[in-house]
Amino acid sequence: MFSSDHVARVRLLYKLIFRVHRALPGELRVLGDNYARDEFKRHKNCNPVEAKIFLTEWTDYAINLAKQTKPLHQAKKKTVGKYLEPEMLEYMNDEQLIQLYELHKAASSDTDDVSNKNEILRKEDSDNR
Repeated sequence: MFSSDHVARVRLLYKLIFRVHRALPGELRVLGDNYARDEFKRHKNCNPVEAKIFLTEWTDYAINLAKQTKPLHQAKKKTVGKYLEPEMLEYMNDEQLIQLYELHKAASSDTDDVSNKNEILRKEDSDNR
């Protein structure tokens, strides 16, 4: 269905995304890796129009994340990611909205876990003194 050139580009982008994820904090890296893996599997047999949109969006994601994880950017901003514009929700179907909500829950859960771990470590450290 797709040319070998297309398959090679998809593979290259897939590997690039995982390489860019290496710069993320551990919890975000795992979340990002799992999400990317699932999305690429889910779109493995999509039609050419969807494939073009999919590759464009993931390429933009990889470029933006690479810029945000550069050491100079991190030293200045100390942030990764950007907020989703509310207008984008209007373009999403029900399945995408559910997926976005699940991703939000997972990201919030990971952040809470990190906060809890840090609090426990601080308490243990003060108890040991």
